[in-house]
Amino acid sequence: MDYSKTFKKRDLRDEEFKRLSSYIETNLGIRMPPAKKVMLESRLQKRLKHLGLNNFSEYVEYLFSKDGQELEIPAMIDVVTTNKTDFFREPAHFDYLREKVFPHLHMKQNGKPIMLWSAACSTGEEPYTLALEGSKFREQHPGFDFRIYATDISGEVLTKARSGIYLKDRLDPIPKEFVRKYFTRSKDPAQNLVRVKPELRALVSFLRLNLMDPVLPFRDMFDVVFCRNVMIYFDRDRQKFLLEKIARSMKPNGFLFLGHSETLTGMDVPFASVAATIYRRI
Repeated sequence: MDYSKTFKKRDLRDEEFKRLSSYIETNLGIRMPPAKKVMLESRLQKRLKHLGLNNFSEYVEYLFSKDGQELEIPAMIDVVTTNKTDFFREPAHFDYLREKVFPHLHMKQNGKPIMLWSAACSTGEEPYTLALEGSKFREQHPGFDFRIYATDISGEVLTKARSGIYLKDRLDPIPKEFVRKYFTRSKDPAQNLVRVKPELRALVSFLRLNLMDPVLPFRDMFDVVFCRNVMIYFDRDRQKFLLEKIARSMKPNGFLFLGHSETLTGMDVPFASVAATIYRRI
C-alpha cells in the first residue's frame, strides 16, 4: 500500500476548511483563521476514523446532511472546542469573591439566593470552586444562600462535570480542608480518582448552552457571572454581542469576572472596572 497517497486523501482541502471554518465562526463564534487549518485537520482526524470515512470531502458531506446535523455536529463541537480549566484557576478572583463580593451581596440578600453563572464551565472545576467558596461562606454566615448555573457548548465535558470525578492530582490547588470535607477517594487506590460529594454536586445545575444563541435561557437574573477565557476566541463584534447579552441577564451592580488576558477597554458595554479583570454591571 502507498501510505503517502492514503495520507494525502485525508488532507483537509482549502475549500473544505473554508466551509467548516465558516460554520464554526457563524454558529459557535469561534475564530477560525487559515492559521488554524492544521489544528482543525488534526482534531477532526479522529472523527473520520470513528465514522469510517476516507477523506474530509466525505466528512463535510455527512456533516451537513440531515443526519449529520443531528448526530455529528455535537461531536464536532466536542472535538474543536478547547477545554482548559483548573480548580481555583486565577486565584485572585476567588479571593475577591470571598472577601468583597459575598459579604456585599449577603448584606442585600433579603432572603433570596445569590445567583451565580459559570459560563463555558468545561469539566466543572470552576463551578465546583464557586460551590466550595459559597459553602464555606455559608458556614460562617447563617442565612447565606446561593445557586450556581454552569454551562458549556460541549456535551462531552458537561457529562464529565456532572459526574464530578477527577484524577487526584487535579485537587492540588484546593485547600486541604475542602478536600477532606467535599471529596471522596475511589475505593480502588490504583484508579487514583476522587469524586465531588453529592451535597456539593447538588449546588450546581449543568446546562448545555451555545453562548452565540440569540437569547439566553435563564429566568433568573445573576448576581455573579464568571465568563473567563471565553472572549479570546471571538472577534470584537461577537465579544460585544456576548457582553450585551450577559449584561441583560445580570442584576444592577452584579459582578462580572473575565479571564486574565481579557479586557473591556474601548468597548461600549454597561460595565465598570472594580479590579483587574473584574467588572460591575452599571
